[in-house]
Amino acid sequence: MSLLPFGKLSPAKPRAFVPTAIDLGDWPQIAPLFDQLERRAAEANDVVALERWLLDWSELSAALDEEASRRYIAMTCHTDNADAEKAYLHFVEHVEPQLKPRQFALEQLYVAARARLTTGAEADLALNHRYEVFDRDVKNHVALFRPENVALETEEAKLCQQYQKLIGAQTVTFRGEEKTLVQMGRYLEEPDRALRQEAWEIVAARRLQDVDKCEAIFDELIQLRTQIAKQAGFENYRDYAHRQKCRFDYTPENCFQFHDAVEKEIMPAVREIQSERRRQLKLEKLRPWDLAVDPQNRAPLKPFTQVGEMVARTQKIFNHLDAELADGFQQMQNLKLLDLDNRKGKAPGGYQSTLSEARVPFIFMNAIGLQRDVETILHEAGHAFHAQATRAEDLYAYRGAPIEFCEVASMSMELLGNEFLEEFYPSAEANRARKTHLEGIIGFFPWMATVDAFQHWIYTHAGHTRAERKAAYLHLMDRFGGDVDYTGCEAARAYSWQRQLHIFLHPFYYVEYGIAQLGALQVWANSKANKAKALADYKQALALGGSRPLPELFAAAGCKFQFDAATIKPLIQLASTELRKL
Repeated sequence: MSLLPFGKLSPAKPRAFVPTAIDLGDWPQIAPLFDQLERRAAEANDVVALERWLLDWSELSAALDEEASRRYIAMTCHTDNADAEKAYLHFVEHVEPQLKPRQFALEQLYVAARARLTTGAEADLALNHRYEVFDRDVKNHVALFRPENVALETEEAKLCQQYQKLIGAQTVTFRGEEKTLVQMGRYLEEPDRALRQEAWEIVAARRLQDVDKCEAIFDELIQLRTQIAKQAGFENYRDYAHRQKCRFDYTPENCFQFHDAVEKEIMPAVREIQSERRRQLKLEKLRPWDLAVDPQNRAPLKPFTQVGEMVARTQKIFNHLDAELADGFQQMQNLKLLDLDNRKGKAPGGYQSTLSEARVPFIFMNAIGLQRDVETILHEAGHAFHAQATRAEDLYAYRGAPIEFCEVASMSMELLGNEFLEEFYPSAEANRARKTHLEGIIGFFPWMATVDAFQHWIYTHAGHTRAERKAAYLHLMDRFGGDVDYTGCEAARAYSWQRQLHIFLHPFYYVEYGIAQLGALQVWANSKANKAKALADYKQALALGGSRPLPELFAAAGCKFQFDAATIKPLIQLASTELRKL
C-alpha cells in the first residue's frame, strides 16, 4: 500500500536530460548527471548553450526536489511508520549531503559563465533582465556556501525530524478517549468554561512533560546553527540567516521597526478586542482558556463534519470567485493531491508542497471541523494557486517566489474567499466567522513580533542559558501578550514558544507572515474598491513566480512593500471598521 495519497505523476514536460529509469534516492545513479553538467558548463559560450544547460540543470533539480518532497510528505502523513521515516532519513543522510556540494559547483560554474556573457565583446545585455534575480541569488549562495557546513546541516535536519516525531506523538486521554492535541482544540470553543479550563490544562500539562526534551533539541540546534554561521564568516546566525534567505530588500533593523509599529499601532486594537471579549463574557479577567470561545457564549461554529464536505464547499467558494482558480482546485481533487484529515501519527500543522517535476501542488492539513480549518484550506489553496500559476515557467528557480510574497498569495485568498462563507454557514454565522477571522489577523501581528523578536534575541546572544532564554521570552510576552491572566499557569506561558514549529524547523521564517499579511490586507482593501482589478492584479503577480525582486512582486499585486507604522495604520483602521460592521 502506498504511503502517499496520490499515485505516480507524470512530469509536466517529458524529460530531456534525466533518464526515465533512474532511482533518485541512489546517489551513484545521480552523480553522473552532475558530471555531465560540469563538463558542459565550460562549453556554454553563447546564450543558446547557456540556456540549454540551465534548463537541463533545472530539470535535474526539479526531479530531485520532487523525490525529496514525496519522502517528506510520506513521513509527515505517517510519522509512526518506520518505512516512511527510514526513506526520508535515507535521503537526508545519503543524498542531500552529496547533493549540496555538487549544486554549489554548478552555481560556481554558472557565475563564471555569466561573467563571460555579460562582459567584453561577448556581452549579452538581453540576459540581464531575465536573470537579474537568479544571478543575485546564485551569487549570494556561492558566497555563503561552505563544504564543512553540509554535515552540520544534515545533523540539523535530523534534529528537526526528532522534534516533529516528539510533537506528533503527543496525545492525552480526555474523558476516557485518546485525543491528539490538535483534536483538543475544539474544546476551547465550548461555552462551558469549566470544560474549556479542563481541556486547556490537560494539554498544557502534556506539553510541559516534553519541555526538557524540546529544550535539549533546541540547545543542539542553536549550537549547530551558530557553528554554521561562524564557518560562513558571520558574527551570529541571525545575520547569516538573513543573507541565506536572500533578504536583499529589508534588514534586521527594518524588522525591529516592524515590531515597534506592531506595539504602537496594533496592540491598542488587540487590547480593545480583548476588553470587549472580557466584557461580553462577563469576566473580571481573561484566562488563556477564554480566548477561542465565542464571546457571546454561542456554541462553536461547525462548518462541516466530514472532510469531504469541507472540500466540496471550498470548491463552491472558488466557483464564485474565479473560474481559473476553481479549475485548479478541482484538479487537485482529481489527482488526489489532498491529505486533510487529522489522525494519530500525523505530523502537526498544515503546508502546501509543490511536486516540482509534475509542477502540481499538494496540500497537507489536520482538519477537525473548526472554522480555523476553513481558513487553513483557503490559505493553502492560495499557495497551490501560486504553484499552478507558474507551471509554464521552465526555470526551476523561478517557479517559487520569496516567502514574503508566497504568503501574500495564501493570506489574500483567506480574505477574498471569506466573501463567500455562506457556502459553509447561514448569513449571521458567516459574519461571525468573518469577525473571528479579522480579529485573528489583528491578533496575529503581536505573536509574529514575539516569534521574530525572540529569534533575534536567541541568535545574537551566543552562550545564553535556558533561564536567560526564558526571561527574554517572558519579556516579549509582557510586551505583546495583551491582557490575559496566566496566574497559576506560569510554566505553560513561559514555554508556549515550544509549540511554534517554525522556531525549531525554520529559523527566522515568521516575519515573512507579517510582511505578507500587510500585502494581503492591501489586496483586500483594493478588492473593496475594484474587485475585478484586484483579482486580476493578484493573479498577474502570482504568475511572475520568483522572477522579479520583492518590491516589484508587491507592486504587481497593487501593494506597497513597506511595513512601517504609516503603512500599518490605515490597514488596521479598515479592519477595525469592518469589525464594527460585523
